[in-house]
Amino acid sequence: MQIKLDNLRKTYFSGGKDGGRKIEAVSGVSLVIPENSIFGIIGKSGAGKSSLVRLMSLLEQPDSGAVYYGKKRVDNLTKRELVLMRRTIGMIFQNFNLFSSRNAWMNVAYPLEICGKPEKERRRRAEELLDLVGLGDRIDAPISTLSGGQKQRVAIARALATNPGILFCDEATSALDPNTTRSILSLIREIQRKMNLTVVMITHQMEVVRDACESVAVIDGGKVVECGSVRDIFANPGTETTKEFIRSVQNSHGDVVQWSSRAGAYELRFVGSSTESPVLSEATRKFGVSFNILAAGINRLIDGEVGYMEADISGSDGEIDAVIAWLNDNGVLVQKKGAGSFGGK
Repeated sequence: MQIKLDNLRKTYFSGGKDGGRKIEAVSGVSLVIPENSIFGIIGKSGAGKSSLVRLMSLLEQPDSGAVYYGKKRVDNLTKRELVLMRRTIGMIFQNFNLFSSRNAWMNVAYPLEICGKPEKERRRRAEELLDLVGLGDRIDAPISTLSGGQKQRVAIARALATNPGILFCDEATSALDPNTTRSILSLIREIQRKMNLTVVMITHQMEVVRDACESVAVIDGGKVVECGSVRDIFANPGTETTKEFIRSVQNSHGDVVQWSSRAGAYELRFVGSSTESPVLSEATRKFGVSFNILAAGINRLIDGEVGYMEADISGSDGEIDAVIAWLNDNGVLVQKKGAGSFGGK
């Protein structure tokens, strides 16, 4: 199911002796999230991403603007219509939100209990879903006996209980270790393919976007500052906010190796076949310039690879302009950088 956001706005009021102040958490956001895809929404703390997902998932109403699921506007539904529409939505949270007094299958079956389904049907559906998420042998396990990753798998199964068309994941892996995070992201990708879901992942972790999403919107100050395919965003980030996110995942995961204490004057990003071609050697022979490579690495995305390099280019101004134009035409995006820290603008 496609999700469309049309100029959404949401303002909150903070308390205080002076009567408080207005905070526009969501400021004119318009987005189209394709059906049957995994779409990421990334932002720093306070950027507005959590407020945005509350509007998207119908937990709150916008002050203005509209939310559409498919062709149907859903932000202005009656209370009865809203209850029915929410049954088409699954939600996964950072802290699992499971009932400690219930075992695994009873947690999964809770949404069906609310819908009035008989126990036999609830048990059958819970067993089916727990098997799907790899917990077929823990159906009767008390929640307290499960690891963090297993609890999140139970939460995923519960979110799928009513067979939703949309799945919202709000910081779903933030409380998990890196290995468990990778396994959960792999599970979400597998489930998305099997069930043809529209998955929206809200996160502050660029590795989640890199490892799971097809497209991403970058949120800053309540606004979308950049949006596109994950591959295009990694290849050619257009804002400093996006560059910071990419640098953070490169540095923390060792995707880029730097062997100089200074930054190169130029930033090069290799896309598609250029990641495997000797384009710099060819450029050297063709234009008579030389490259001093100071850092390099590869970001491995779900739909390909984007190579990254920092380098100085030696030659005349005319030779450098010519080689940059040639590189840009041959799948290597080149951007001149100012002096500063690694990856800086």
